[in-house]
Amino acid sequence: MLSAREAIQLEHPGHGPGLTANEIQELLSLLHYPSPCQNSGSRGSNQAVYPTDERKRKRKESNRESARRSRWRRKKHLEGLTQQLNRLKIENRELQKRLGSIINQSHALWRENDHLMSESTALMARLSGLRHLLVAMNSMQQAQ
Repeated sequence: MLSAREAIQLEHPGHGPGLTANEIQELLSLLHYPSPCQNSGSRGSNQAVYPTDERKRKRKESNRESARRSRWRRKKHLEGLTQQLNRLKIENRELQKRLGSIINQSHALWRENDHLMSESTALMARLSGLRHLLVAMNSMQQAQ
């Protein structure tokens, strides 16, 4: 590590120092901070690990990445909902067609049933008339 005087000379060769020796030493000590994974202390101890600007930069970077992931998840979710909507619209159209076809069949069967009921009533009336005629004919034959 450079001494404070050597650092001053490297920073300002031929010029007077802009910082005191203690300030330069403090700045140099900040450059040799431990990595965040070495510090497992509380929130307050994290503040001593990184300079304020570095913490802000890392936090900003982390927030940007989190926002990017959130936008990606939202986009994928929206794509999934759109696909589901399209599938459901297709299924709805198919079900409406089936329902229309079944309703048409039902109406056709009701008409056929009404026709058959009318025909049955007519045949029953005709049968009843034929029975009366047969009874009358048998009565006439027995009377002779």
